[in-house]
Amino acid sequence: MKPISILLVALLSVAPFARADHPFLCTDSVAGKVCVVSAEGKIEWEHSCNHPQDCWRLPSGNYLFSHSGGALEMTTGKETVWEYKAGANTEVHACQPLPCGLVLVVECGPCRLLEIGHDGKIAKEIKLTPPPESVKLHDQFRGVRKTQDGHYLVCRKGEHVVQELDGDGKSLREIKVPGDVHEVVPLPDHHLLVTCGDGHKVVELDAEEKIVWELNENDLPGNPLRLMAGCQRLPNGNTVFCNYLGHGHLGEQPQVFELTPDKKIVWQSADHANFKSINQIQLLDVPGDVTKGEVLR
Repeated sequence: MKPISILLVALLSVAPFARADHPFLCTDSVAGKVCVVSAEGKIEWEHSCNHPQDCWRLPSGNYLFSHSGGALEMTTGKETVWEYKAGANTEVHACQPLPCGLVLVVECGPCRLLEIGHDGKIAKEIKLTPPPESVKLHDQFRGVRKTQDGHYLVCRKGEHVVQELDGDGKSLREIKVPGDVHEVVPLPDHHLLVTCGDGHKVVELDAEEKIVWELNENDLPGNPLRLMAGCQRLPNGNTVFCNYLGHGHLGEQPQVFELTPDKKIVWQSADHANFKSINQIQLLDVPGDVTKGEVLR
């Protein structure tokens, strides 16, 4: 009976991916790897790095991702075609592909946004106001996004604030959020989708910063929100969320789930055999050019 039990556990570990019917790119910062997973739950591509965070599939088919020491673009054949290496006492936890081959990164430590060209040169630098000394380097910044109007949205993690800057770096507003904010996604209707980390919460804010939708810690029976990290809004209005389990909850519950606006789970994945804690995801069967902001994550 023992071999049958082992087989059953193995089958159960991949079954949620089969139900998802979505190929995807993801990062696992606890296990230290970036992976492409087929709709059947098979890992088709994998690269090891230290604490990967953001990840994107580019129109070229290459993969762009950040890790604690910088950012990297790699082919499906694992050839590095572009790389940014951050300096000492610096952590990078977000990146975004921009038009004309530029890549946006945010640096904890130096406290700055950089737009870097494929030639490795810094095309633009914006200094960020340093957080209070009580905020550790690791907790300074998380997700950063450049919007269609050229503004920057910065997750000031340790301060529980989303900051909006204009194209020159002038602060336009600071939005207090209920938790150590990990991701902010600008939506086409000028709403902001915000994941609140260990605040165990997600909020969608309208243009006046009013909460128009929220997901609370215990809204999903049997699947409490832990650290809410990456997310992706889908064309049908559903949202995919990464429920990061790395702070004492490894192996306990699904790592990723898709949710309807009325909070019904469409699918969820709990592949604890291959992943410890998925913190960012991009569904690869959702059309759109990521360099033009057409994929909402």
